[in-house]
Amino acid sequence: MGDLDRTIESKADLVADIASGEKSVGRWRIGTEHEKFCFRLDDLKPIPYAGEVSIRAILEGMTEFGWQPKYEGDNLIALSHPNGSSVTLEPAGQFELSGAPLENLHETCSEVHTHLWQVKEVGEKLGIGFLGIGFHPTMTLADAPRMPKARYDIMRRYMPKKGRLGLDMMHRTTTVQVNLDYSDEADMVRKFRVSLALQPIATALFANSPFTESRPNGYRSYRAHIWSDTDPDRTGFLPFVFDEGFGYERWVDYVLDVPMYFVYRDKYIDAAGQSFRDFLDGRLPALPGERPTMRDWADHLTTPFPEVRLKTFLEMRGADGGPWSRLCALPAFWVGLLYDSDSLGAAAEYIQGWQPGEIETLREDVAKSALGAQFRDRKVQQIARDILEISDQGLARRARINNSGDSEQIFLESLWASAESGKSPADDLLDRYFGPWHEDISPVFDYCSY
Repeated sequence: MGDLDRTIESKADLVADIASGEKSVGRWRIGTEHEKFCFRLDDLKPIPYAGEVSIRAILEGMTEFGWQPKYEGDNLIALSHPNGSSVTLEPAGQFELSGAPLENLHETCSEVHTHLWQVKEVGEKLGIGFLGIGFHPTMTLADAPRMPKARYDIMRRYMPKKGRLGLDMMHRTTTVQVNLDYSDEADMVRKFRVSLALQPIATALFANSPFTESRPNGYRSYRAHIWSDTDPDRTGFLPFVFDEGFGYERWVDYVLDVPMYFVYRDKYIDAAGQSFRDFLDGRLPALPGERPTMRDWADHLTTPFPEVRLKTFLEMRGADGGPWSRLCALPAFWVGLLYDSDSLGAAAEYIQGWQPGEIETLREDVAKSALGAQFRDRKVQQIARDILEISDQGLARRARINNSGDSEQIFLESLWASAESGKSPADDLLDRYFGPWHEDISPVFDYCSY
């Protein structure tokens, strides 16, 4: 990103910014992010931002482990760590780790392990638990806590103008994602196309949001369904990624056409619905006469929400939040596919001929049925097995071995179990709900806790 305070001279600066993410293979890293819900152990209710048992109290407790506090006004709203990782808050207090860029999946899983140990240490003292599931199983939208972050206030006002489920996305969902590198424009394009086409397969394997307000909602990944009615200007499938000539400039054009949310100038200024193209020309109504800096561009890059997003790296965004093992499995799935040239080639060949319209329909179908969905004449379960085999071989060829002699392939074990059984985590939860839980939702807080 370079000098963030530099004024943008032209669109070419933005294209160059995306190109600056290029890295040689030896410098490729893995960045994993995951969110979790916080709840009171005594009554299973969500916790507020402030108070004795609160989000702020968790953040304050985490400083004992070397985390540095970050404030917005008087409000503690994030943490940073010297190792390059950070902790941030989603709109209803979903607690997110943005991991450091790491070299292999053993390091990634160690980071996840350490983070969850730390939050549990703090949480146990406060009577707080942490829930790994893609959509909150009991909380109503009215009961969702609100974090004191001004950008979220702007989004809350704007979201209902664009879709019915935007506020649900903000307050009642969690995800796990991985951020991965590319070597050049051609490599980025290939990885973008493969990962966008296969994102529904990841959604099916990780589907883990079958409950809404204490009852089954008819979906395996209700979180995935929510994106279909959030904001059509910044979500949904991106068919242009498969067009001839797609590259950095076409992506920049897409982002420029995504309406803005805000501009930050010592405080957040509401620019919701306004145009970054107008901003480039000094005609932004929220800041007349001003032109944007690279920092403004970096902020704006966080506001499109497709299932694969390009910054100076590629973000895989199609998976529900879930149990401990899945936090390591998601990066393993994508690293095996995208960080080995033979696997990337095999995956590209596998999706050859898939039409954008078919993939978009598949996205809708896996939200409902997960691995039971159909694509052409095959079950998604069968496709998932094929793709896992390609990923597994890629991890084997990477040959990153830990001190116990284990390959990175071990992190795919939970996904293999789902692909063999045909059951996603959501299917397991539904079996328990209608079986030993006797249609009582409360056991989910123990079963899905970290």
